[in-house]
Amino acid sequence: MRCRVPFPSGLLGAGFLFWESSAVNSKRGGFVLPSRKNQRRKFSPAAAVTLCSERKASGELLVVVGAGAAGVYGAIRAKTVAPHLNVLIIEKGKPLSKVKISGGGRCNVTNGHCSDNNILAEHYPRGHKELRGSFFSTHGPSDTMAWFSDHGVQLKTETDGRVFPVSDSSSSIMDCLMSEAKDRGVSIQTGKVVTTTSPTPYGKFIVKIEKRSIDYSETVAADYVLIASGSSKQGYDLATQLGHTVVDPVPSLFTFKIQDSQLAELSGVTFTKVRGRLKLENVQRHIPQLTQDGPMLVTHWGLSGPMILRLSAWGARHLSNACYEGTLLIDFLPESHLEDVKTILIQHKHHYLKQKLSNSYPSSFGIVKRFWKYILDRVGVDADILWASISNNSLIAIASLLKQCMFQVRGKGQFKDEFVTAGGIPLSEVILLSLSLSHSSDCIINFLYLPPQISLSTMQSKIQPHLFFAGEVLNIDGVTGGFNFQNAWSGGYIAGTSIGQLAVEALQRMKEIEGQM
Repeated sequence: MRCRVPFPSGLLGAGFLFWESSAVNSKRGGFVLPSRKNQRRKFSPAAAVTLCSERKASGELLVVVGAGAAGVYGAIRAKTVAPHLNVLIIEKGKPLSKVKISGGGRCNVTNGHCSDNNILAEHYPRGHKELRGSFFSTHGPSDTMAWFSDHGVQLKTETDGRVFPVSDSSSSIMDCLMSEAKDRGVSIQTGKVVTTTSPTPYGKFIVKIEKRSIDYSETVAADYVLIASGSSKQGYDLATQLGHTVVDPVPSLFTFKIQDSQLAELSGVTFTKVRGRLKLENVQRHIPQLTQDGPMLVTHWGLSGPMILRLSAWGARHLSNACYEGTLLIDFLPESHLEDVKTILIQHKHHYLKQKLSNSYPSSFGIVKRFWKYILDRVGVDADILWASISNNSLIAIASLLKQCMFQVRGKGQFKDEFVTAGGIPLSEVILLSLSLSHSSDCIINFLYLPPQISLSTMQSKIQPHLFFAGEVLNIDGVTGGFNFQNAWSGGYIAGTSIGQLAVEALQRMKEIEGQM
């Protein structure tokens, strides 16, 4: 049973929240609620005091969960602001693994064509409203480019705005980050997982770290925790342990599988600019972002390219709810009106009366022969007839198909090895729904309002002091073009700065106390 309810005006004005009556395990309407079991966990004061005292002599400790772009960048920044701070990164896999494979192994560092922060924010399907504030003003694309340039990485900006290292190798970015982390004294431990993080009454966190390959675990007392674990379940589990709500993650940035046997014959055909409009049965209202312009590529399974990927990002949640089925309408000539396309076809007919349709078509359309034959087949016109024999009705049908060609989406593919999700720790207010039936069989819907859980000016939790988040663990995801990495750099920088400043203030207070003794 599914109940769809519009958000009250002034709260989450766009969209619907779906509540599944079959949801269990503390899940409601696409949200994972904080675990009550974890909230009631008991701590041993004696153990906490012992662990805290072990760190007192060597200074405060920051534990970073995840050695991705946001985690490493944040750790470096924290250590830069507060050199005395001990910084430990725990990573279950290899550091910067997504950096390595991004951009086909070239690493699309950021986007250099968005100097206006409001325009930049519009490239984030989740976050486009919240990120218009201080987020990118504190550390935007130009700051990211300056940071890497200052640390010896030469960058280049391509015509579409994507920024890559001049070397065209992601190793340039990886080596720079790892070298800087080492020089700053950041410790990175791999093959380990943070399984629990519990706050103590003494303002610290008891962090349990496991190395399951050898059944090994250890516990450390941290003064600060930065969760930058990407879309890993590990980060979401830690967040719920610490009282946060998590928006269930769903895939974003993926290609469309198309139900059309003839389309497979066009595999490899590209279009410089088309306009795609996505229609889904579960979306009745008009959503401007479900219409996108840009390049498109035909694959052996369907459609890909920047335009398709942008549609998948903006429609991620709607597509998930629709089981990745819908209708895609493609305008192959978005710069021309329908009447103009008809006129061009009629004029072409008059000039090439004695040529076959398969061998001649308007060059102004900018299409290839294989695709032209596909259009003729879709319309039902024999490609071997002469232009002199084609009827005006057939020309109108061809023009109409070029302006609105319908494809049935029947699933999704993955965009190479770059997996991006929509979901995570929410940035703004959240409304949770519960549903019950009264004795009179009326449907009773209850609303639970949760205020924003993260301060984007510091990346600190509003629920748990000294707990920070950065990167894809938050409900932020961008379209292709370097925007997802920019979220990581910005969030990591802000979190690292905030942590470093707190550590410096703590050190100053300690010196003042010692001076009074």
